[in-house]
Amino acid sequence: MPSEDTPRIIVERNGPYIVRGNVPLVEQSQEMSEFGEPLSWIRGEVLRDGGNYALCRCGKSKNKPFCDDTHEDVGFEGTEAADTGQIADRRKTFRSPKIFIKDDHSLCMHSGFCGTRLTDIWKMRADSNDSEVLAEIIAMIERCPSGTLTYTLGPDEEIMEPDLPKEVGVIPDGPIWITGGIPVERSDGQPLETRNRVTLCRCGASSQMPLCDGSHKDIGFSAP
Repeated sequence: MPSEDTPRIIVERNGPYIVRGNVPLVEQSQEMSEFGEPLSWIRGEVLRDGGNYALCRCGKSKNKPFCDDTHEDVGFEGTEAADTGQIADRRKTFRSPKIFIKDDHSLCMHSGFCGTRLTDIWKMRADSNDSEVLAEIIAMIERCPSGTLTYTLGPDEEIMEPDLPKEVGVIPDGPIWITGGIPVERSDGQPLETRNRVTLCRCGASSQMPLCDGSHKDIGFSAP
């Protein structure tokens, strides 16, 4: 059994996320271009520098991102439907001259980093022999918060991941962003695959709970 000091996130049945192990909670927002395209991540205010805390999962708390037990008043049903299997069994590989893009679309929360108004990584990959194009593809993939997209530089090489801290991030009007390989445990005690980048639903509407599926955009979820 993990100790109280071991960073981990526990999903309570029809309740909040319990964060244990002194994991910092920070604001994370997207820097946008003049055309509304996401360019990079901006790390903002530290909301908690450690300790244990509970984060709203139903989307109704009056003290977001923290839980205030509103889930009990509204009868929140947070049935977890996310696949507990390995991402390697689900993702597809797109072969290109200099990069092999790995895509598990079931994790996508539509953050928009994989494209611009003019192009996207799927079109760019044909020109990956160009070092500048390759560098931009890699940067776009590494900004993907959910880990939907990863890459290797050869057919048999290991997945390359950005170096991210063990943190819990709150994205305005969006999900909770877990970085640094923090384990997430379902309410039935079953673990999700531990990954470097994970996005968790906090609007209460995802069909892939506890993972975000982009439903916050469909329902117009609004929260700092």
